[in-house]
Amino acid sequence: MGQTIGYSFLRDHWRLPVFPITQPARTAPVTRVTPEPGGLLVPIGVAPKSEAPLDHVLFALKYEGVNLPILLGAMPHISADSLQDALYGKPNSAYLRITAYLWEHTTGHRLTDVPEITAPTVPLFDPERYITSCVSQKDSRWRITFNGLGGLDYCVTVRRTEAIQQLLEEDILGQVRSFFENTDQRIVDRAVAWAYLSETEGSFAIERESVPYDKAQAFADLLQKAFDPDVCDEPYLTGLQNAVITNPFDRAAGYRGTQNWLQNGLRGAASVSYIPPSPELLDEMMPHITRMADTLHKEVDPLVAASVVSFAFVYAHPFMDGNGRLSRFLFHRTLAQSGQMESPTVGRILLPVSVAMKRYEQRYLQSLQSFSVPARNLWDVRWIDEDRFEFTMRGDGTAYRYWDATDQVRFGLEMAKSALQEDLRSEVDALRCYDAVYAQVDAHHDVRNKDLSVLIRSCMENVGSVSKNRRKQYAAMVPEKAFDAIEDAWASFMADRDAVIGDSQEDALPNEAAAEADKAARENGQDDICGRRDA
Repeated sequence: MGQTIGYSFLRDHWRLPVFPITQPARTAPVTRVTPEPGGLLVPIGVAPKSEAPLDHVLFALKYEGVNLPILLGAMPHISADSLQDALYGKPNSAYLRITAYLWEHTTGHRLTDVPEITAPTVPLFDPERYITSCVSQKDSRWRITFNGLGGLDYCVTVRRTEAIQQLLEEDILGQVRSFFENTDQRIVDRAVAWAYLSETEGSFAIERESVPYDKAQAFADLLQKAFDPDVCDEPYLTGLQNAVITNPFDRAAGYRGTQNWLQNGLRGAASVSYIPPSPELLDEMMPHITRMADTLHKEVDPLVAASVVSFAFVYAHPFMDGNGRLSRFLFHRTLAQSGQMESPTVGRILLPVSVAMKRYEQRYLQSLQSFSVPARNLWDVRWIDEDRFEFTMRGDGTAYRYWDATDQVRFGLEMAKSALQEDLRSEVDALRCYDAVYAQVDAHHDVRNKDLSVLIRSCMENVGSVSKNRRKQYAAMVPEKAFDAIEDAWASFMADRDAVIGDSQEDALPNEAAAEADKAARENGQDDICGRRDA
């Protein structure tokens, strides 16, 4: 095993209170810098020649990318003289200029003796390696452009991985709009109504909460407000928290002024599973998070922005209760504010991402824990008695203000894609099926609307069969031939749908059978029929 270098060396040598390095660099008997699953293998001739922090910072910037928590933690350990000497040796070095730019910001001091810089301006984050903001801030002194997500006092990093790049190229939100625009408006209206209901149920289900009517209605009303052009600030978020919390004793008057924590059911200090930032640090962070909630969707893909804002909020945990629900609301709000969830022909639409998150709950938990677990390790916890603890945070909370959201963004993109392909398409297909079956049966059999609705839904849920119990239950009200007609109509719809050439989940255009179902719905005035899950 070779020596650790770069970011790993800086973190360990100076005992910086930051998250562990996922791919540490170390020397190895290789001929060139070689990435591998466990880290970065580096030839001894390429590795820093000393333990001087500047050498390791320059190596890390060149070979490991930008890790702001460690870079900013290392800056106070670099002397002004060593940095100025290095700049005179290579005044146009991009890595030295980035270091000087971060050094001045972190230390609050200004280098007094620096050479003239004639090199072109370079971005802090390489756009080929990271998701970067299209709105940049230029520092003319060092010819550095800050193009990160947020600002130098609160910045989230998203690596441009192959998986994320592929998902971005799919234009998921464009697919959502196209899907709705090519669906009959009556079905769209019911599908959107279903999405609001299901999103409410999904958001509560994630937190293992039942959904009484008042809570469900409050959250559904909240989702409607996602399109309102309100400024996201403390009064706004407090009002939202009050709207979704039915217990008056849990309603907040503002951001929390005390330390809170999450527990896992164990005893003593081991029971504390996550500790959000202290109230003092929270007050410093929240203006940056709320600013991102209002502006980030203008700078990057809205799904990237929605993922960042949602997870940033839940990690900050600004209220004593309701944080998870509000974080998922902010996902929707970010999409709504981007303008990409509205269509001239369809109107406002909603993507039921919480439904997908519930289905992939373990994956959601992993995304949350990728931050919460290392953050918990930055605290010393002493159990006093019962529910009393003493918390001591190591460091100044840098890890809360600068964090890698790559996994969270990938998760958000995947859940948006899943909500479209596995939920919206399924629901619209079910509504088309319902309409087609209803129209066909109603044309030949006299069955009361309510009874026919129940039987059709029963047939759909039972994969094409009206159960014996349903036949027995409705035998005195429904002709025997009507039961068979429902099953035949269902089978006919499914056969027509599956026979359409090119019919697949990737195709957003309505197929031939679906178009017939839409036509039947218009002719029979089925606009008051609810979806499968609307009783």
